[in-house]
Amino acid sequence: MLGGRSMAEYTKVALDAMGGDYAPAEIIKGAVDAVNKRKDIRVVVVGKEDIIKAELAKYTYDKEQIEIRNASEVIETAEPPVMAIREKRDSSLVVGMNMVRQKEADALVSAGSSGAILVGGQVIVGRIKGVERPPLAPLLPTKKGFSLLIDCGANVDARPSHLVQFAKMGSIYMENVMGVKNPKVAIVNIGAEEEKGNALVKETFPMLKACPEIHFTGSIEARNIPYGDSDVVVCEAFAGNIILKLYEGVGGVLVDKIKEGMMKSLRTKIGALLVKPALKETMKGFDAGEYGGAPLLGLNGLVVKTHGNSKAREVCNSIIQCVTFKEQKINEKIRDSIQKEKE
Repeated sequence: MLGGRSMAEYTKVALDAMGGDYAPAEIIKGAVDAVNKRKDIRVVVVGKEDIIKAELAKYTYDKEQIEIRNASEVIETAEPPVMAIREKRDSSLVVGMNMVRQKEADALVSAGSSGAILVGGQVIVGRIKGVERPPLAPLLPTKKGFSLLIDCGANVDARPSHLVQFAKMGSIYMENVMGVKNPKVAIVNIGAEEEKGNALVKETFPMLKACPEIHFTGSIEARNIPYGDSDVVVCEAFAGNIILKLYEGVGGVLVDKIKEGMMKSLRTKIGALLVKPALKETMKGFDAGEYGGAPLLGLNGLVVKTHGNSKAREVCNSIIQCVTFKEQKINEKIRDSIQKEKE
């Protein structure tokens, strides 16, 4: 019980305190911010207990909402993922994933090694029966709001049947977590025409077209993704990761160039002061951290990968994101959709 609540009434999130560029300070601050915003969250901070205690001592929060689970080891980003998951059984990541597997937590949030999260998600948490490959699905800011990019890093060599499942899982996520009714689904391609694309796209296109569970609109070229022409952008992880990294890079350069231009002269500095509030609001909409992390969809429990350089705000939003995922029973809906496909 938590303050008179049963576990069904709150969401319990295991948080990998040791993963990420700014761990553990920013990760723990994110946990505190999350529980101070929401009373229906309980966070289990997993990692080196003495370090976590020292960080938590800096903050004021409801002590019933945060607990510590000691883990003596840390998986470093450069470590081979399979070996790290197998050998470092008392690492913060493995301990957190085992909590999800054993239903001691509803979700795991980590900013740690992407490879270890992908391996651990499949090996420890396990796939929903019938899910061929769990995809990593971040939200991309667009002119119209946001789009889900699926897959961006889990399955470099995907088959057509994998992409069809990605489309279904992505549609379920966008409709139920993000509130987009009848989300538009498109496959990444080098042109809008059906006959264009590589072998994978050409084979997948008619399968998506024939799928009654999704609102398939055809192909989408990379330049149309930022305009929000599609709600669910489907591709294998090789193309998806290129799209994601280019998106981040161009966004960063644009912000730097805007700042540089505004500081050129006294006139531009005065102009910058006048437009600063509107510009700040606009830039906020293009900050992926506003939407939390990328869920690894199709597992028996929720695993959320936040950016390696995540700070407290993104960690906080990732934790809060887990509440909607649980409330909307996303895993159950994915399971139902996949089972229907097998019938």
